[in-house]
Amino acid sequence: MKNKELGIYIHIPFCKSKCYYCDFISYTNKCSQIEEYIQKVMEEMKQYDLSNYNVTTIYIGGGTPSFIDGKYIKQLLQELKRKLLNNETKLEDMEITIEINPGTITKEKLEQYQESGVNRISIGLQSTNDDLLKQIGRIHNYRQFLEAYELVKEIGFENINIDLMIGLPNQTIQDIKQTLEEIKRLNPNHVSVYSLIVEEGTKIEEQINSGKLQLPEEELERQMYWYVKNTLELNGYHHYEISNFAKKGKESKHNMNCWEQKEYIGLGVAAHSYINHVRFSNTSKMEEYIENMNNANNQKNVTIEEEQTLEDKKKEYMLLGLRKIDGVSIQKFKEKYMDNPIFLFRKELKKLVEENLLEIDGDFIRLTNKGIDLANLVSEEFV
Repeated sequence: MKNKELGIYIHIPFCKSKCYYCDFISYTNKCSQIEEYIQKVMEEMKQYDLSNYNVTTIYIGGGTPSFIDGKYIKQLLQELKRKLLNNETKLEDMEITIEINPGTITKEKLEQYQESGVNRISIGLQSTNDDLLKQIGRIHNYRQFLEAYELVKEIGFENINIDLMIGLPNQTIQDIKQTLEEIKRLNPNHVSVYSLIVEEGTKIEEQINSGKLQLPEEELERQMYWYVKNTLELNGYHHYEISNFAKKGKESKHNMNCWEQKEYIGLGVAAHSYINHVRFSNTSKMEEYIENMNNANNQKNVTIEEEQTLEDKKKEYMLLGLRKIDGVSIQKFKEKYMDNPIFLFRKELKKLVEENLLEIDGDFIRLTNKGIDLANLVSEEFV
């Protein structure tokens, strides 16, 4: 009986242009390698034995998956489905997500995604303010986003996520209000909201360090977050994870599985996996990845990041689970680990409850409103 759920992540590291805040492994100058790369990802796929798993989600991220020809996405999904033919996985029950960006999507690509079984689309909007979009290096304006969104709807996709960003240089509460008015009008069934994180080596870090751009005050960034949270909740969205809001039943299964410490396999350059309590990642160098696959030596691509002890797993379960707004179920923790988290983490919980960062309510240990704002401090207690 296959009772172990598995998610599969496929990394497409190609972009038309690199956003100024992005530190993900992605390339704007390796288009000639797309076809070979896709072939190598399919070869990597074949090396995994999925027979003991129930594959419930597939997530195609990047980079910009919609930048490459739709036929490649089709090939990847067809190969994966072939691999799952002898598996009990019900393909029609799987959540299959692809990330797309305005300015890279066409009707033909969307039709190919649909034919391949994609049933969830995640679109990067970030803001409806064209000046802000240009400032962070996005290749689209708001009009192009609307064209892409309408095209997605026209093809028949109903399960749609829109990504937003807050805490951008020169962003105001009025910008947030205008963006949310448009979100309400468009009525997607999922919204992800991310605060800008200034990553080392990015163009936006350089612009901030040089004084060309200035980040908003932390208090203003928090006001933006709570305005988004309150507005979305008043308009029928369930706030189910720090950065994610969904209409009823439309939560991202792929992400929820990660927060619930379920297993996943990452395919492609820089992809991460979590199998049998081991976290590992693929090389972030395209040429190295392809060369090792050509030499049938996939293991040279892999770096073990962590081999978890039982104590590690329990701490991580808390760390991940506390990202969910409902928090960690005490009963589920007991069922999984035969241990009571209230006793096991009594020192950490006492401190965090006294600081009003956590609350214990019935079966759940969850973040308070203050804890949501200071979630990183809570996480540190379980590292």
